[in-house]
Amino acid sequence: MENITYSYFPGCTLKNKALDLDMYARKSAEALGFTLQEIPDWQCCGGEYPLSKDEIATKLSSVRALAASRDAGQELVTLCSACYNVLKQVNNDMVTDENVILKVNNYLKTDGIQYNGETKVRHFLEILRDVVGWDNVKVAVKNPLKGKKIGAYYGCLLLRPGKVLQLDDPENPQLLEDFIKAIGATPVIYAQRNECCGAYTMFEDPSIPEKRADAILTNAQDQGAELLVTSCPLCRYNLIKNSKGSDLKVVYFTELLAEALGVKEAANA
Repeated sequence: MENITYSYFPGCTLKNKALDLDMYARKSAEALGFTLQEIPDWQCCGGEYPLSKDEIATKLSSVRALAASRDAGQELVTLCSACYNVLKQVNNDMVTDENVILKVNNYLKTDGIQYNGETKVRHFLEILRDVVGWDNVKVAVKNPLKGKKIGAYYGCLLLRPGKVLQLDDPENPQLLEDFIKAIGATPVIYAQRNECCGAYTMFEDPSIPEKRADAILTNAQDQGAELLVTSCPLCRYNLIKNSKGSDLKVVYFTELLAEALGVKEAANA
């Protein structure tokens, strides 16, 4: 595969509190023949797509990142499910919603930015599936995770709203299971794999994420999972924080990928 450079939006969590997970992705990308070029001076996407039709200001940081990617002549890649969700929904607004297009571009006029949804937003897993290809990932694997039974945890933000994100079937996704197979492990299917973990309700009522985490971890363990993998830093944090009574480890997908590709130690150096 010809080396492709993507504009990269790391997001706040991976850039500040989970630098190892960010570095695993960068080193894995190099091993698979593509490059993540971090957008200069990016700002937080907000972590949550604003549902109010009148809310424009919180979309501006996403549009700046999208415009910077367009100006670099590159597609925009992110690892975080929340960042992916926000960036892709805002990008869709900048194609389909005349009110948002007008107001956002009026705001950004002083910065010399005019944007109309020209950038393609991709998740890192999407690059593995659609550009590198699972067969090529398998070929690059040096340390296959044979014998590992891994449950995929999708959560809410990677798949929904399905008509906008169009990443996978929100009711019966295969993306993470295909990833698990590509690194040599065995996927475990369980009912709670794409249900909400409740993380966004943590400050309103801590009992909600506690109950949701327990339901997810118990269900996965009952079906034989020895490990859970997710692409959402917030889900990972919430499941680990509320894993009382469960010894099921929850890991970020880039850590497993780096381990399988044999670049984990280099990423930690």
